[in-house]
Amino acid sequence: MAANFWTSSHYKQLLDQEEVDVVHARDKEKGITLEDFKLIKMHMTIYIGKLAQQVKVRQRVVATAVTYMRRVYTKRSMSEYDPRLVAPTCLYLASKAEESTVQARLLQIYIRKIYTTDEKYRLEIKDILEMEMKVLEALDYCLVVFHPYRALSQLLQDARMNDSTQICWGLVNDTYKMDLILIHPPHLIALACIYVASVLKDKENTSWFEELRVDMNVVKNIAMEILDFYDSYSKIPEDRVNAIMNKLTLKPING
Repeated sequence: MAANFWTSSHYKQLLDQEEVDVVHARDKEKGITLEDFKLIKMHMTIYIGKLAQQVKVRQRVVATAVTYMRRVYTKRSMSEYDPRLVAPTCLYLASKAEESTVQARLLQIYIRKIYTTDEKYRLEIKDILEMEMKVLEALDYCLVVFHPYRALSQLLQDARMNDSTQICWGLVNDTYKMDLILIHPPHLIALACIYVASVLKDKENTSWFEELRVDMNVVKNIAMEILDFYDSYSKIPEDRVNAIMNKLTLKPING
């Protein structure tokens, strides 16, 4: 792992699982549960991916945008910061941070193309620009994000597992549907993906992992989270997401 990660704002902002799994009071008042919270973030991760495909940006931009979105919701409620606006705004901001700038107008066009019938996703350019300032504030203007991809390439080569590049890359992509990037250093996420790939391919890698001098309990725990995710969330029902999103527009249950 590059030494500068350990002195970066990303490292300083790593959180514990308990800090990430917090539903804000305003969302709780509207009946949003922790499970709802996770599903909305997952849905918005997929939404960012769909938009990114349309505007043709690199996977790194997608990963940065998703990280921003997930960081925002550790600080702000979904009631105040509508996910349908935060998601494209994070993609817009990430495209600039990663020097692959996408015009807000282009995002507006493709949002209308993806959600032809759902008015709630439609927005104006000024909405994105206004939300961009709010997102920057929520992020404390810390835009640097380190991802597992670079470490993954180096580690696969070292482990002589270049034939597993595709499966590991796919696993890393899927980790962004969880909050792992907010909790663990990227090289440990990369190692967990290699560990999962080793298990799936029945490849004996124990001695290689031992030589790395990393905490294998952490790596195995991350790997278990990834496998649990596949067991629990193979498909997110659209109607369930819509029902949760509708809760956010309601008045507080106790209000």
